[in-house]
Amino acid sequence: MLNQGLPRARHLAPNLFMPASMTALIEPFRAISISRLAHAMKARGEKVIHMEFGQPSTGAPSKAIAAAHQVLDTDGMGYWESSPLKEALAGRYQDLYGVTVDPERIVLTCGASPALVMALSSAFGPGDQIAFASPGYVAYRNTVKALHLEPVEIVCVEATRFQISAAQIEALERAPKGLILASPANPTGTIIPAGELKAIADVCARRNIRIISDEIYHGLSYVGRTHSMLEFAPNALVVNSFSKYFSMAGWRLGWLVASGDLVDAARARMGNLFLTAPSLAQHAGLAAMDCIDELEANVATYRANREIVLRALPAMGVTRIAPPDGAFYIYADVSHLTEDSMAFAHQMLTDTGVAIAPGVDFDPVAGHRHLRFSFAVSTPQIEDAMARLTPWFNSRSALR
Repeated sequence: MLNQGLPRARHLAPNLFMPASMTALIEPFRAISISRLAHAMKARGEKVIHMEFGQPSTGAPSKAIAAAHQVLDTDGMGYWESSPLKEALAGRYQDLYGVTVDPERIVLTCGASPALVMALSSAFGPGDQIAFASPGYVAYRNTVKALHLEPVEIVCVEATRFQISAAQIEALERAPKGLILASPANPTGTIIPAGELKAIADVCARRNIRIISDEIYHGLSYVGRTHSMLEFAPNALVVNSFSKYFSMAGWRLGWLVASGDLVDAARARMGNLFLTAPSLAQHAGLAAMDCIDELEANVATYRANREIVLRALPAMGVTRIAPPDGAFYIYADVSHLTEDSMAFAHQMLTDTGVAIAPGVDFDPVAGHRHLRFSFAVSTPQIEDAMARLTPWFNSRSALR
């Protein structure tokens, strides 16, 4: 650990000096195997509650679905990028953050994952170091590795609510080329305060570190508004999508706000790798932006679910968590029960029918002792899940 409670950084660079023809070694997304088992159980008639993915159970807003039906009946569709949608997104940055974004800086994508690929591949080259928090979203580490960049995992702990600080970035002996931030974060739901975001932006500007801000959970906050990194670092690359707040995960629609010097590079990559975002989703996404009342009702459901889970976990003997500020996750330390979160999640699903993500997806070291609970399902499902899990956890505790 670094001094003043600053955890060390882990460097994972198995492919830095491999020949260009060799393929990067990418770990699986283990929650997917949990989900496969859950779906197999459901197909056998078992009652399963899916809390393994950050996937809203609410579905797309009603106006978005109506717009999609109309387009299906009237438009043959094709390769297309919606100028009205880009203009609406630019207006959203102005309204929510007071930031002026040229609509031409917005590249529409097939979800946030391609936006991350474009950001990384546009701004960095093989061997460049990219830092991010651990625990952190599984695809950060694996996408960085797939692009033959070098992951630098900054160890974040419960005492700091599992979030990166400006002091940790300053303490890195070698400045990385890039930094991926997420606020609210996955798997923890914690938010970086505005003052700390500014401090991070200042350190990165001084050390010439390019920022990629994953803002996919913006709009899902229980402690006040979230701040875009564009408020503090105008040249940041911002990743976002319609999957979370807009409840349109299956529509595969996202966007990248590219910095002025990288717009052409990002568009070249989008065109060659993915062509365009789905036309139908673009029409539906534009309609969804007029459904704020419906979307805020979803947030109210997540807020209620959050309170139910936070009340239930102590009764299960699970007390070491960082209460989430936003998103719809709780990241919990279950080291008193297991050293193998994957096996534990598998057994939990088999015994209770509740699917949970193993922490090892988000932290390859300490994650063996953690679980991620998603509360993006309906409130009755959350209540049912807690009723199933409480006696199961207590029975496991009695065996220790």
